[in-house]
Amino acid sequence: MEIFQTIWTALTTENETLVGISYFPLSFIDAIVNMLLFTTVLSINPPKKNKIIYVISISLLAILNRLFVPDPYTTTCNIFLTIFMVKFVLKAGWIKSLLSEFLVITTSSILELLMIQLYQLIFQISQIQILYVPLYRFACSLSIYLCVYLIYKAIYYFKFRIKFQIKLESMNTKTKVLFVFNALLGITAIGTQFYLVFFYNEKMPITITIISIVSLLAYFFISIYSLFNITKLETTSQNLEEAQLYNKTLILLHDSMRGFKHDFNNIVQGIGGYIETNNMDGLKKYYSQLLKDCNRVNNLTALNPTVVNNAAIYNIMANKYHRADEIGVQINLGIFIDLNEIENHMKIYEFTRILGILLDNAIEAASECTDKIVHVSFKKEETRNRLVMVIENTYANKDINIDRIFEKDFSTKSDKTNSGLGLWEVRQLLKKNNNLNLFTTKNDEYFIQQFEIYY
Repeated sequence: MEIFQTIWTALTTENETLVGISYFPLSFIDAIVNMLLFTTVLSINPPKKNKIIYVISISLLAILNRLFVPDPYTTTCNIFLTIFMVKFVLKAGWIKSLLSEFLVITTSSILELLMIQLYQLIFQISQIQILYVPLYRFACSLSIYLCVYLIYKAIYYFKFRIKFQIKLESMNTKTKVLFVFNALLGITAIGTQFYLVFFYNEKMPITITIISIVSLLAYFFISIYSLFNITKLETTSQNLEEAQLYNKTLILLHDSMRGFKHDFNNIVQGIGGYIETNNMDGLKKYYSQLLKDCNRVNNLTALNPTVVNNAAIYNIMANKYHRADEIGVQINLGIFIDLNEIENHMKIYEFTRILGILLDNAIEAASECTDKIVHVSFKKEETRNRLVMVIENTYANKDINIDRIFEKDFSTKSDKTNSGLGLWEVRQLLKKNNNLNLFTTKNDEYFIQQFEIYY
């Protein structure tokens, strides 16, 4: 009986050591219920293996923080650790990672505050007793986790989800930095406020506590909402620019079709003249010239957002096409894949940089030739698990050294200003990614760049 009496005394009197020991199993329960909550609300769907790794890792890190990091810095460390673990272990985007921590700290803190008030009312005990008496502390923590779990079950049952159409990667640098800074500042401020409320709620009127919490939460949501609206405006602006480019393409296509319609009889009569005189050589030359105009119309037909179905790639292709058209360079375009698939295997920002540099070089080289031609094709080679982009262009300098073109400051241009860096930058991007290759070859007619993305 003495043993049971000793155990009961240890559980029902202030015992900071035992409270610290109870934190070990509670940290695993905390990680599980909070992960269930935010993955459900934010539609984060990692593999089961990643969930297990997350729970074990975040629990152990929380325990180590408690052992080696003094209060109140433990809370701050846990905030940042959770954000990074959600991002890199559960494979969520930065926005969801930031909001997951906000959801966890807000829900847990509000429930903890309410539960402490409830325990004080029911058992007529002080907050110090709840915090440092093992039985009360353990029971209070389990009550909080039960509430979190019930909230999760309700959200799961009613299929409440928050879906995001905007990714952090789609924001420009200024908005991205502002969003991250605002989110981290807001989470830290809210976490600090709850920490103060938690330890001083007995000395602070409940009205002031509620007003303080509601004000902070309202400010956070308004700030995030405003940033989302800014991003939507940027997206709308980008779509408008894309529409203007497409409109320019349609005008060119319309003018070309009108020209063909107007000259159709003359074209047919020209063909008839060669046939009547049995002049096959002349007909072949005539056909070759006619084919160039037909190809121009076909390429304009292909240059639309439905075929070039990635906004970033479409912008690059449309701008380069119209620039090439102005200097008499013909771009022949062949797209045999869903271009959005590229984003699954590399950063679209890096791809568009590479595409822009290669197209600029191809257009410039072709402009110096009699036959000003650039062929661009996108295809998928499933047997080799790769996406391939090939850019071929006519070129005048047949002696170009393909081994030196990627050297920094190397250029074949007479004007060295702002040249010699493009292909060197491409090489730096390739070095950062182990699934990318670029093969450069040439023949008597074409200079060829074959860009490969492995998956």
